[in-house]
Amino acid sequence: MKYLNLKTSKFLFIISFLFSVFSSFAQQTSGKIKGQITTSDGKSASGVTIILKNSKYKTSTNNDGSFKLNKVAENNYTLQASLPGYESIQQEVTVVNNEAADVKLQLKFSGKEEASDNSGDQLDEIIVSASRKVETLSKTPSSVTVINARDIEDLSIVSPNIANIVAYAVPGLGSATNNTGNYGQTLRGRNPLVLIDGIPQSTPLKSAGREMRSIDPSVIERIEVIKGATAIYGNGADGGLINYITKSGKTEKKFAGYSEGGTTGNIKGDSTAGYRFNQQFYGKINKFNYIVGGTYEKTGVFRDGEGEVISPEYGLGETKTYNIFTKAGYNLTDMQRIELMYNYFSSNQDSDFILKNGVYGVSPAIGVLGNRPGVDEGTRYNHNANLQYVNKEIFGNTSLTANLYFQDFLTIFSNSAFFYGSGQSQTASAKKGLRVYLNTPFTVSSNFSGDVTYGFDLLNDKTNQKLVDGRVWVPNINMVNLAPYAQLSTQIFSDFNVKAGLRIENIKINIDDYNTLATGANGAGSIAVKGGDLTYDAFVFNTGLRYSRFKFFNPFVSFSQSFSVFDLGRVLTNAKEDAVSKLQTKPIIVNNYEGGFSSQLGKFNLSASYYFSTSKLGTNLVQVDGYLVAERLPERVWGYEVQADYQIIKQLTVGGNYAYVQGRGDKDSDGHFYGPTDIYLKSNRIPPSKVTGYAKYGDKRLNVELYWMMVGDRDVFQPNAKGAYAIGEGPIHSFNLWNLATAYRVTEQIRVKLGIENLLNTDYYTTTSQFYGTNANYTRGNGSRFNLALGYSF
Repeated sequence: MKYLNLKTSKFLFIISFLFSVFSSFAQQTSGKIKGQITTSDGKSASGVTIILKNSKYKTSTNNDGSFKLNKVAENNYTLQASLPGYESIQQEVTVVNNEAADVKLQLKFSGKEEASDNSGDQLDEIIVSASRKVETLSKTPSSVTVINARDIEDLSIVSPNIANIVAYAVPGLGSATNNTGNYGQTLRGRNPLVLIDGIPQSTPLKSAGREMRSIDPSVIERIEVIKGATAIYGNGADGGLINYITKSGKTEKKFAGYSEGGTTGNIKGDSTAGYRFNQQFYGKINKFNYIVGGTYEKTGVFRDGEGEVISPEYGLGETKTYNIFTKAGYNLTDMQRIELMYNYFSSNQDSDFILKNGVYGVSPAIGVLGNRPGVDEGTRYNHNANLQYVNKEIFGNTSLTANLYFQDFLTIFSNSAFFYGSGQSQTASAKKGLRVYLNTPFTVSSNFSGDVTYGFDLLNDKTNQKLVDGRVWVPNINMVNLAPYAQLSTQIFSDFNVKAGLRIENIKINIDDYNTLATGANGAGSIAVKGGDLTYDAFVFNTGLRYSRFKFFNPFVSFSQSFSVFDLGRVLTNAKEDAVSKLQTKPIIVNNYEGGFSSQLGKFNLSASYYFSTSKLGTNLVQVDGYLVAERLPERVWGYEVQADYQIIKQLTVGGNYAYVQGRGDKDSDGHFYGPTDIYLKSNRIPPSKVTGYAKYGDKRLNVELYWMMVGDRDVFQPNAKGAYAIGEGPIHSFNLWNLATAYRVTEQIRVKLGIENLLNTDYYTTTSQFYGTNANYTRGNGSRFNLALGYSF
């Protein structure tokens, strides 16, 4: 608590005042309705729309199928429950003051589930990441993309690489890099914060660029992407956040499971064969439910469209990947639940090839047989554990959620001659955190109701980057962050949804004394740097409005801020001063402005948004003496996104999205971004335009899905006098990719899957390899690859 400042004290006073006001509303005499909705196969039904007909009362079921309506006036009501793909049902309910009516309903399959899975009622999609509470997209005043379980499974048929899955599904996110890292795969031109069940995977104190590919998609239930700067989960979400939400054992059976095995490889070239196995067990025994799973994958050699071995530098070929996952929950009472999650991920490369440089713009860098120096590269381990306690009525109508979590991560990079005597660096990060938040609903009148979510986050993040031989490149950085926050959501006249929130960051960072690594001949160039403490205090704010009366036009406007401690590790490695206190360590605050809408017209869905974000101190990277150094200057990033889909017939849906991003830096800090000295932000930050499209056909047995992606041009920089480009400034030339996913259900239990990546065997270079502008990084993307698997459910 010693890190709390005066702002924090004022904040806590405001929270106490708001809480007392909302508690007084909660004490008004009234009744409530609570219930549980299941489907005909015994599974919990999440996202069911619950309304009391001819009244203002409406809600949706949580992930466990439960729902609650508070402050319901005494009366007789007709409760209606509806979910796409199931028959709507109604039940008469009587509400008596100071009593709770209990409702249990079971939805029956209507025979239209396949069509609903494709088109769906998108505005009623349930999300939790935007406010850390259950809400629907139609009530959220921000841009959100949800990749549900079915889409994850379908895209995984093409490639189980999670970075590919999100690249195809999320407008505004850069295309995948085709290697272990996600450097350059930004969200709306800025780095996103990646989470697993709310546990940070990013390493903002010293970016490792490994957060995107940190878990196997087989254990992910859905992916929620909040686009635009946000502070809801803390440090590092300049471009938004990507939250991988893991599976739960949703079944009424005591024991059930799924087994899958398959083979992968390139269609052209030898030594490319690999294999993949996945096993999951899950069940429910009285108040206890569980899921346990494991995945093992070994890939062969990766080849490009010409059959050449793709460069092994940070490659995905010849890797062994392990993922172990378990989640167990126990309902202590009807109102209390405790749940434990653990996930282990590891992916390491053991290649028989070494790099042969290409010629930038002419011929690719490839792999040739040879002995790779050093140890195997890749993520040695990524441990994540989360203990969650939920009490739906800790007092009055207030609910409590508490999460105790940790992450332990280590990744090793390839050998580099940049260091004196060469060497391999490794980034290690250990996080421990506690999140406590409460939610109190309130009703002022029939036309004004809402809820307030409030609490605090406590995070300890310890990060360093050393060489495998023990030399220190980035010293131990120890951060403690205590951040109280509050988020108010209100419904005015049932249709205006207003949200406002604030968060106070109180951060203290301790940095060890260290010596910078020698890079010159005979070990010259090392500087002794005295460590010390850095302190950051920041107040960040968000607000938004969405009008949700009409599904054919559901508009919103929003403003949000994020706070990031700039990549300190990059500053420390390039220190030219003898003390941390003399270095440029100012943080980044991003302001994000956005407006957009969602629309449903029968079987046609459309959404669009325009945004721009500003920051007084940006992170445009320039190369100085071999180092990538941050150029701290004012920045502006802007763009727009459009997404649409249409259900042509019951079995066939088509759709796609388009995203444009651009960014400029104010070099002379005059408040303008198009002066003679002002610059474009580099392509390691700003991706080229991206278009995706799909056609999905599905019935009870056969599914066929065709995906298309076009990455556009970005050529806004000039080469130097020798014709070479600086890192991040190489011209990007457009390319088109087609993927195919098919699945056939042989029986109710057996399903055969076949996916083809790069169906037309297109010869192309990834955006990363193009913008780097170097001979070593000029690598092609994958040629045609197949993924054949057989799955069995029991």
